Amino acid sequence: MSGQDITSDMLERRKPLDLLFPLEGGASRQVDEDSNTQVTALDRFRAAVNLTKDAVKAVSLTAMEALREGAALIGIVGEQNELIDPFVHLDAPIWARDPPIELMRLAYAYCEELTMREAGNFYHSFKYLPDEQRQAMCAVYAFCRRADDIADGDWQDHFPGSQGEMDPEAVAYREKLESLQNKDTILQEDMYLQKITQLFFFRKKLSTCYTEVSSTDPVFLALKDTVTRYGIPRSVFDDLITGMEEDLYNNRYRTFDELYLYCYRVASVVGLMCIEIYGYDDPRAQKYAESWGIFMQLTNVLRDIGEDIQRDRVYLPLDELESNGIGESELGGNVVLNTTWEPYVHNYAKRARTYLEEAKKLLPLLPRRSRYSPAAMIAFYDKILRQIERQQGDVFTKRVKLNKLQKLSLAAAVYLRHRFLPGFLNPLWTGFSKLGILPDV
Repeated sequence: MSGQDITSDMLERRKPLDLLFPLEGGASRQVDEDSNTQVTALDRFRAAVNLTKDAVKAVSLTAMEALREGAALIGIVGEQNELIDPFVHLDAPIWARDPPIELMRLAYAYCEELTMREAGNFYHSFKYLPDEQRQAMCAVYAFCRRADDIADGDWQDHFPGSQGEMDPEAVAYREKLESLQNKDTILQEDMYLQKITQLFFFRKKLSTCYTEVSSTDPVFLALKDTVTRYGIPRSVFDDLITGMEEDLYNNRYRTFDELYLYCYRVASVVGLMCIEIYGYDDPRAQKYAESWGIFMQLTNVLRDIGEDIQRDRVYLPLDELESNGIGESELGGNVVLNTTWEPYVHNYAKRARTYLEEAKKLLPLLPRRSRYSPAAMIAFYDKILRQIERQQGDVFTKRVKLNKLQKLSLAAAVYLRHRFLPGFLNPLWTGFSKLGILPDV
Protein backbone atom coordinates (compact mmCIF):
# COMPACT_ATOMS: atom_id res chain seq x y z
CA MET A 1 0.00 0.00 0.00
CA SER A 2 1.44 3.37 -0.99
CA GLY A 3 1.77 6.34 1.34
CA GLN A 4 -0.89 8.18 -0.70
CA ASP A 5 -3.37 5.28 -0.38
CA ILE A 6 -2.80 5.10 3.37
CA THR A 7 -3.32 8.85 3.77
CA SER A 8 -6.64 8.84 1.90
CA ASP A 9 -7.84 5.70 3.67
CA MET A 10 -6.98 6.82 7.19
CA LEU A 11 -10.00 9.15 7.35
CA GLU A 12 -12.20 6.06 7.75
CA ARG A 13 -10.49 5.01 10.95
CA ARG A 14 -11.04 7.95 13.26
CA LYS A 15 -13.55 7.29 15.99
CA PRO A 16 -16.00 9.97 17.16
CA LEU A 17 -16.66 9.66 20.89
CA ASP A 18 -19.72 10.85 22.80
CA LEU A 19 -17.88 12.57 25.65
CA LEU A 20 -18.86 14.62 28.65
CA PHE A 21 -16.82 17.48 27.25
CA PRO A 22 -17.11 16.78 23.49
CA LEU A 23 -13.76 16.76 21.72
CA GLU A 24 -15.27 16.30 18.27
CA GLY A 25 -12.69 13.64 17.59
CA GLY A 26 -14.32 12.17 14.51
CA ALA A 27 -12.77 13.39 11.31
CA SER A 28 -14.87 14.75 8.52
CA ARG A 29 -14.99 12.55 5.43
CA GLN A 30 -15.23 15.64 3.27
CA VAL A 31 -11.99 16.63 1.58
CA ASP A 32 -11.66 19.91 -0.24
CA GLU A 33 -10.86 19.09 -3.85
CA ASP A 34 -8.41 21.97 -4.37
CA SER A 35 -6.65 21.19 -1.09
CA ASN A 36 -6.34 17.53 -1.99
CA THR A 37 -4.80 18.40 -5.35
CA GLN A 38 -2.36 20.78 -3.70
CA VAL A 39 -1.19 18.14 -1.21
CA THR A 40 -0.67 15.65 -4.02
CA ALA A 41 1.42 18.15 -5.95
CA LEU A 42 3.47 18.84 -2.84
CA ASP A 43 4.02 15.14 -2.19
CA ARG A 44 5.13 14.55 -5.76
CA PHE A 45 7.46 17.52 -5.66
CA ARG A 46 9.06 16.40 -2.42
CA ALA A 47 9.43 12.81 -3.60
CA ALA A 48 11.19 13.99 -6.77
CA VAL A 49 14.30 15.04 -4.83
CA ASN A 50 17.14 12.76 -5.90
CA LEU A 51 20.90 12.54 -5.65
CA THR A 52 22.44 11.37 -8.92
CA LYS A 53 25.85 9.86 -9.39
CA ASP A 54 26.73 12.14 -12.30
CA ALA A 55 26.04 15.29 -10.31
CA VAL A 56 28.21 14.70 -7.25
CA LYS A 57 31.73 13.87 -6.19
CA ALA A 58 32.45 10.30 -5.11
CA VAL A 59 34.94 9.02 -2.55
CA SER A 60 38.11 8.00 -4.34
CA LEU A 61 39.01 4.32 -4.51
CA THR A 62 42.22 5.11 -2.66
CA ALA A 63 40.34 6.68 0.23
CA MET A 64 37.90 3.78 0.32
CA GLU A 65 40.68 1.21 0.51
CA ALA A 66 42.41 3.18 3.25
CA LEU A 67 39.16 3.22 5.23
CA ARG A 68 38.69 -0.46 4.69
CA GLU A 69 42.14 -1.31 5.93
CA GLY A 70 41.73 0.87 9.00
CA ALA A 71 38.11 -0.08 9.75
CA ALA A 72 39.05 -2.05 12.87
CA LEU A 73 40.78 1.02 14.32
CA ILE A 74 38.12 3.60 13.46
CA GLY A 75 36.08 4.56 16.49
CA ILE A 76 32.59 6.00 16.82
CA VAL A 77 33.08 7.30 20.38
CA GLY A 78 35.50 10.14 21.11
CA GLU A 79 37.67 10.91 24.12
CA GLN A 80 34.87 12.99 25.67
CA ASN A 81 32.42 10.12 25.14
CA GLU A 82 30.84 11.96 22.23
CA LEU A 83 29.43 10.11 19.23
CA ILE A 84 31.64 10.51 16.16
CA ASP A 85 30.66 10.02 12.53
CA PRO A 86 33.37 7.62 11.27
CA PHE A 87 33.19 9.13 7.77
CA VAL A 88 32.87 12.82 8.68
CA HIS A 89 36.27 13.70 7.19
CA LEU A 90 35.23 12.57 3.71
CA ASP A 91 34.59 15.50 1.37
CA ALA A 92 32.35 13.56 -1.02
CA PRO A 93 28.66 12.67 -0.54
CA ILE A 94 28.74 9.21 -2.18
CA TRP A 95 30.94 6.14 -2.31
CA ALA A 96 32.72 5.38 -5.55
CA ARG A 97 31.19 1.89 -5.40
CA ASP A 98 29.35 -0.22 -2.87
CA PRO A 99 31.35 0.17 0.34
CA PRO A 100 32.91 -2.98 1.79
CA ILE A 101 31.26 -4.93 4.60
CA GLU A 102 33.67 -3.55 7.20
CA LEU A 103 32.34 -0.03 6.61
CA MET A 104 28.75 -1.25 6.65
CA ARG A 105 29.37 -2.73 10.11
CA LEU A 106 30.72 0.66 11.23
CA ALA A 107 27.57 2.36 9.94
CA TYR A 108 25.30 -0.02 11.85
CA ALA A 109 27.44 0.35 14.99
CA TYR A 110 27.03 4.13 14.74
CA CYS A 111 23.24 3.81 14.48
CA GLU A 112 23.05 1.42 17.43
CA GLU A 113 25.22 3.65 19.62
CA LEU A 114 23.04 6.64 18.68
CA THR A 115 19.90 4.69 19.59
CA MET A 116 21.24 3.56 22.96
CA ARG A 117 22.17 7.14 23.82
CA GLU A 118 19.04 8.89 22.62
CA ALA A 119 16.18 6.40 22.96
CA GLY A 120 15.99 4.54 26.24
CA ASN A 121 12.33 3.64 25.75
CA PHE A 122 12.76 2.44 22.20
CA TYR A 123 16.02 0.59 22.64
CA HIS A 124 14.62 -1.45 25.52
CA SER A 125 11.77 -2.43 23.22
CA PHE A 126 13.90 -4.00 20.53
CA LYS A 127 17.21 -4.95 22.11
CA TYR A 128 16.04 -8.60 22.34
CA LEU A 129 15.21 -8.86 18.65
CA PRO A 130 17.41 -11.06 16.45
CA ASP A 131 20.63 -9.20 15.58
CA GLU A 132 19.68 -8.34 12.01
CA GLN A 133 16.29 -6.96 13.03
CA ARG A 134 17.73 -5.04 15.98
CA GLN A 135 20.32 -3.38 13.75
CA ALA A 136 17.64 -2.52 11.18
CA MET A 137 15.47 -0.95 13.87
CA CYS A 138 18.46 1.11 15.02
CA ALA A 139 19.00 2.34 11.44
CA VAL A 140 15.35 3.39 11.19
CA TYR A 141 15.48 5.08 14.59
CA ALA A 142 18.69 6.93 13.68
CA PHE A 143 17.02 8.30 10.53
CA CYS A 144 13.99 9.50 12.52
CA ARG A 145 16.15 10.93 15.31
CA ARG A 146 18.33 12.94 12.96
CA ALA A 147 15.34 14.32 11.04
CA ASP A 148 13.74 15.43 14.29
CA ASP A 149 17.01 16.90 15.57
CA ILE A 150 17.25 19.05 12.44
CA ALA A 151 13.67 20.31 12.58
CA ASP A 152 13.25 20.61 16.32
CA GLY A 153 16.75 20.76 17.75
CA ASP A 154 20.19 22.16 17.07
CA TRP A 155 21.66 19.30 15.04
CA GLN A 156 23.87 20.57 12.20
CA ASP A 157 23.62 17.99 9.47
CA HIS A 158 26.52 17.56 7.05
CA PHE A 159 26.26 17.25 3.28
CA PRO A 160 29.70 17.23 1.62
CA GLY A 161 30.07 19.52 -1.35
CA SER A 162 26.93 21.62 -0.85
CA GLN A 163 27.02 25.41 -0.83
CA GLY A 164 24.77 25.58 2.22
CA GLU A 165 21.73 27.83 2.32
CA MET A 166 22.64 29.51 -0.97
CA ASP A 167 23.09 26.25 -2.85
CA PRO A 168 21.17 26.75 -6.14
CA GLU A 169 19.31 23.43 -5.80
CA ALA A 170 18.36 24.14 -2.20
CA VAL A 171 17.13 27.64 -3.08
CA ALA A 172 15.05 26.31 -5.99
CA TYR A 173 13.53 23.63 -3.75
CA ARG A 174 12.66 26.12 -1.01
CA GLU A 175 11.03 28.58 -3.42
CA LYS A 176 8.98 25.88 -5.12
CA LEU A 177 7.91 24.43 -1.77
CA GLU A 178 6.77 27.84 -0.53
CA SER A 179 4.84 28.56 -3.72
CA LEU A 180 3.02 25.21 -3.62
CA GLN A 181 1.90 25.43 -0.03
CA ASN A 182 1.57 29.23 0.14
CA LYS A 183 2.75 29.44 3.76
CA ASP A 184 5.22 31.59 5.62
CA THR A 185 7.65 30.18 8.13
CA ILE A 186 6.96 30.55 11.85
CA LEU A 187 10.70 30.72 12.56
CA GLN A 188 13.21 33.53 12.37
CA GLU A 189 14.55 33.83 8.85
CA ASP A 190 18.11 32.66 9.54
CA MET A 191 16.97 29.61 11.50
CA TYR A 192 14.36 28.77 8.86
CA LEU A 193 16.88 28.92 6.01
CA GLN A 194 19.26 26.69 7.93
CA LYS A 195 16.66 24.04 8.75
CA ILE A 196 14.82 23.90 5.41
CA THR A 197 18.16 23.60 3.61
CA GLN A 198 19.32 20.76 5.85
CA LEU A 199 16.01 18.92 5.38
CA PHE A 200 16.39 19.30 1.61
CA PHE A 201 19.80 17.63 1.66
CA PHE A 202 18.41 15.06 4.10
CA ARG A 203 15.96 14.12 1.33
CA LYS A 204 18.89 13.94 -1.07
CA LYS A 205 20.57 11.42 1.21
CA LEU A 206 17.33 9.45 1.48
CA SER A 207 17.18 9.09 -2.29
CA THR A 208 20.48 7.16 -2.21
CA CYS A 209 18.67 4.35 -0.39
CA TYR A 210 16.63 3.74 -3.54
CA THR A 211 19.21 4.26 -6.30
CA GLU A 212 22.54 2.77 -7.31
CA VAL A 213 24.57 5.30 -5.29
CA SER A 214 25.29 5.11 -1.54
CA SER A 215 25.62 8.01 0.91
CA THR A 216 28.75 8.57 3.00
CA ASP A 217 26.47 9.37 5.96
CA PRO A 218 26.55 6.28 8.24
CA VAL A 219 22.82 6.62 8.99
CA PHE A 220 21.88 6.41 5.32
CA LEU A 221 24.46 3.75 4.58
CA ALA A 222 22.87 1.49 7.21
CA LEU A 223 19.37 2.57 6.16
CA LYS A 224 20.01 1.62 2.54
CA ASP A 225 20.98 -1.89 3.59
CA THR A 226 17.86 -2.04 5.79
CA VAL A 227 15.37 -0.91 3.14
CA THR A 228 16.95 -3.30 0.64
CA ARG A 229 16.65 -6.26 3.02
CA TYR A 230 13.10 -5.52 4.15
CA GLY A 231 11.55 -3.75 1.18
CA ILE A 232 10.50 -0.60 3.07
CA PRO A 233 8.94 1.89 0.60
CA ARG A 234 10.44 5.34 0.24
CA SER A 235 7.04 7.01 0.72
CA VAL A 236 7.05 6.48 4.49
CA PHE A 237 10.46 8.11 4.90
CA ASP A 238 9.47 10.98 2.62
CA ASP A 239 6.30 11.47 4.66
CA LEU A 240 8.32 11.72 7.87
CA ILE A 241 10.57 14.43 6.42
CA THR A 242 7.41 16.21 5.25
CA GLY A 243 6.16 16.14 8.85
CA MET A 244 9.43 17.73 9.97
CA GLU A 245 9.13 20.41 7.27
CA GLU A 246 5.60 21.17 8.44
CA ASP A 247 7.04 22.07 11.86
CA LEU A 248 8.77 24.98 10.12
CA TYR A 249 5.42 26.39 8.96
CA ASN A 250 2.84 25.33 11.57
CA ASN A 251 2.78 25.75 15.34
CA ARG A 252 -1.00 25.54 15.87
CA TYR A 253 -3.63 22.98 14.86
CA ARG A 254 -7.23 24.12 14.61
CA THR A 255 -8.92 20.70 14.42
CA PHE A 256 -8.27 17.09 15.28
CA ASP A 257 -8.20 16.33 11.55
CA GLU A 258 -5.16 18.57 11.20
CA LEU A 259 -3.49 17.03 14.23
CA TYR A 260 -4.21 13.52 12.95
CA LEU A 261 -2.41 14.17 9.67
CA TYR A 262 0.59 15.53 11.56
CA CYS A 263 0.59 12.47 13.86
CA TYR A 264 0.40 10.22 10.82
CA ARG A 265 3.43 11.87 9.23
CA VAL A 266 5.69 11.89 12.28
CA ALA A 267 4.57 8.68 14.03
CA SER A 268 2.31 6.37 12.02
CA VAL A 269 4.87 6.17 9.23
CA VAL A 270 7.40 4.94 11.80
CA GLY A 271 5.04 2.10 12.66
CA LEU A 272 4.75 1.31 8.94
CA MET A 273 8.55 1.19 8.70
CA CYS A 274 8.81 -1.11 11.71
CA ILE A 275 6.30 -3.73 10.59
CA GLU A 276 8.28 -4.33 7.41
CA ILE A 277 11.20 -5.29 9.65
CA TYR A 278 9.07 -7.38 12.00
CA GLY A 279 7.39 -9.20 9.13
CA TYR A 280 3.67 -9.74 8.44
CA ASP A 281 1.32 -11.33 5.90
CA ASP A 282 -2.06 -9.86 6.80
CA PRO A 283 -2.56 -6.40 5.20
CA ARG A 284 -4.55 -5.31 8.26
CA ALA A 285 -1.18 -4.93 9.96
CA GLN A 286 -0.74 -1.64 8.09
CA LYS A 287 -3.99 -0.26 9.47
CA TYR A 288 -3.10 -1.26 13.02
CA ALA A 289 0.45 0.08 12.68
CA GLU A 290 -1.02 3.43 11.72
CA SER A 291 -3.20 3.41 14.85
CA TRP A 292 -0.14 2.43 16.92
CA GLY A 293 1.63 5.58 15.77
CA ILE A 294 -1.41 7.77 16.39
CA PHE A 295 -1.73 6.48 19.97
CA MET A 296 1.93 7.11 20.74
CA GLN A 297 1.98 10.59 19.24
CA LEU A 298 -1.25 11.65 20.96
CA THR A 299 0.38 10.57 24.22
CA ASN A 300 3.50 12.59 23.35
CA VAL A 301 1.37 15.66 22.62
CA LEU A 302 -0.31 15.46 26.03
CA ARG A 303 2.91 14.75 27.92
CA ASP A 304 4.86 17.58 26.27
CA ILE A 305 2.31 20.42 26.52
CA GLY A 306 4.44 22.42 28.95
CA GLU A 307 7.63 22.11 26.91
CA ASP A 308 5.84 22.84 23.65
CA ILE A 309 4.15 26.03 24.87
CA GLN A 310 7.57 27.35 25.91
CA ARG A 311 8.57 26.93 22.25
CA ASP A 312 5.37 28.68 21.13
CA ARG A 313 3.79 25.43 19.92
CA VAL A 314 0.32 24.13 20.71
CA TYR A 315 -0.51 20.71 19.29
CA LEU A 316 -3.81 20.27 21.14
CA PRO A 317 -6.64 21.16 18.72
CA LEU A 318 -7.61 24.77 19.37
CA ASP A 319 -11.31 24.24 18.68
CA GLU A 320 -11.42 21.57 21.38
CA LEU A 321 -9.68 23.79 23.91
CA GLU A 322 -12.07 26.63 23.17
CA SER A 323 -15.18 24.44 23.41
CA ASN A 324 -13.97 23.25 26.82
CA GLY A 325 -13.34 26.77 28.10
CA ILE A 326 -9.56 26.40 28.12
CA GLY A 327 -7.47 29.38 27.05
CA GLU A 328 -4.16 29.00 25.29
CA SER A 329 -2.60 31.38 27.80
CA GLU A 330 -3.34 28.90 30.59
CA LEU A 331 -1.19 26.13 29.10
CA GLY A 332 1.90 27.36 30.90
CA GLY A 333 0.75 25.45 33.99
CA ASN A 334 -2.16 27.51 35.27
CA VAL A 335 -4.48 25.27 33.30
CA VAL A 336 -4.44 22.70 36.12
CA LEU A 337 -6.53 25.20 38.10
CA ASN A 338 -9.19 25.20 35.39
CA THR A 339 -12.03 22.87 36.46
CA THR A 340 -12.51 21.63 32.90
CA TRP A 341 -8.85 20.60 32.44
CA GLU A 342 -8.96 17.24 34.24
CA PRO A 343 -12.14 16.09 32.44
CA TYR A 344 -10.59 17.23 29.15
CA VAL A 345 -7.43 15.20 29.83
CA HIS A 346 -9.51 12.18 30.84
CA ASN A 347 -11.52 12.30 27.62
CA TYR A 348 -8.43 13.01 25.52
CA ALA A 349 -6.87 9.87 27.02
CA LYS A 350 -10.10 7.95 26.33
CA ARG A 351 -9.89 8.83 22.67
CA ALA A 352 -6.16 8.00 22.54
CA ARG A 353 -7.03 4.55 23.88
CA THR A 354 -9.35 3.86 20.95
CA TYR A 355 -6.16 3.87 18.88
CA LEU A 356 -4.40 1.84 21.57
CA GLU A 357 -7.01 -0.90 21.23
CA GLU A 358 -6.44 -1.02 17.47
CA ALA A 359 -2.68 -1.03 18.00
CA LYS A 360 -2.98 -4.14 20.18
CA LYS A 361 -4.63 -5.94 17.26
CA LEU A 362 -1.32 -5.63 15.41
CA LEU A 363 0.49 -8.04 17.74
CA PRO A 364 -1.13 -11.35 16.70
CA LEU A 365 -0.40 -10.49 13.06
CA LEU A 366 3.36 -10.40 13.66
CA PRO A 367 5.77 -13.34 14.05
CA ARG A 368 6.11 -14.45 17.66
CA ARG A 369 9.84 -13.65 17.68
CA SER A 370 9.21 -9.94 16.95
CA ARG A 371 5.82 -9.02 18.43
CA TYR A 372 7.43 -8.32 21.80
CA SER A 373 9.02 -5.17 20.34
CA PRO A 374 5.86 -3.18 19.51
CA ALA A 375 4.18 -4.64 22.61
CA ALA A 376 6.90 -3.13 24.79
CA MET A 377 6.55 0.30 23.16
CA ILE A 378 2.78 0.15 23.62
CA ALA A 379 3.25 -0.83 27.28
CA PHE A 380 5.64 2.09 27.87
CA TYR A 381 3.24 4.66 26.45
CA ASP A 382 0.18 3.15 28.10
CA LYS A 383 2.00 3.48 31.42
CA ILE A 384 2.86 7.13 30.68
CA LEU A 385 -0.74 7.94 29.76
CA ARG A 386 -2.06 6.31 32.95
CA GLN A 387 0.47 8.26 34.98
CA ILE A 388 -0.70 11.53 33.42
CA GLU A 389 -4.28 10.70 34.39
CA ARG A 390 -3.25 9.79 37.94
CA GLN A 391 -1.59 13.21 38.20
CA GLN A 392 -4.90 14.80 37.12
CA GLY A 393 -3.31 16.13 33.95
CA ASP A 394 -0.43 17.87 35.68
CA VAL A 395 2.33 17.52 33.10
CA PHE A 396 3.86 20.83 34.15
CA THR A 397 5.31 20.26 37.61
CA LYS A 398 7.68 17.60 36.30
CA ARG A 399 8.09 15.63 33.09
CA VAL A 400 6.15 12.38 33.09
CA LYS A 401 8.55 9.60 32.18
CA LEU A 402 9.44 6.05 33.14
CA ASN A 403 12.50 5.36 35.25
CA LYS A 404 15.00 2.70 34.27
CA LEU A 405 13.50 0.08 36.59
CA GLN A 406 10.03 0.62 35.12
CA LYS A 407 11.37 0.29 31.58
CA LEU A 408 13.31 -2.87 32.36
CA SER A 409 10.47 -4.52 34.26
CA LEU A 410 7.90 -3.69 31.59
CA ALA A 411 10.20 -4.87 28.79
CA ALA A 412 11.00 -8.10 30.65
CA ALA A 413 7.34 -8.84 31.40
CA VAL A 414 6.26 -8.23 27.81
CA TYR A 415 9.17 -10.29 26.49
CA LEU A 416 8.20 -13.18 28.77
CA ARG A 417 4.60 -13.10 27.62
CA HIS A 418 5.13 -12.83 23.89
CA ARG A 419 8.10 -15.14 23.58
CA PHE A 420 7.50 -17.88 26.15
CA LEU A 421 4.03 -17.78 27.76
CA PRO A 422 1.81 -20.67 26.55
CA GLY A 423 -1.43 -19.53 24.99
CA PHE A 424 -3.61 -21.25 27.59
CA LEU A 425 -2.19 -18.92 30.27
CA ASN A 426 -3.30 -15.75 28.46
CA PRO A 427 -6.57 -15.48 30.47
CA LEU A 428 -4.53 -15.56 33.68
CA TRP A 429 -2.27 -12.81 32.36
CA THR A 430 -5.32 -10.76 31.37
CA GLY A 431 -6.71 -11.13 34.88
CA PHE A 432 -3.52 -9.85 36.47
CA SER A 433 -3.31 -6.99 33.96
CA LYS A 434 -6.80 -5.81 34.97
CA LEU A 435 -5.54 -5.62 38.53
CA GLY A 436 -2.62 -3.49 37.35
CA ILE A 437 -0.05 -6.12 38.29
CA LEU A 438 1.01 -6.91 34.71
CA PRO A 439 1.01 -4.76 31.54
CA ASP A 440 -2.20 -5.04 29.52
CA VAL A 441 -0.53 -5.89 26.25
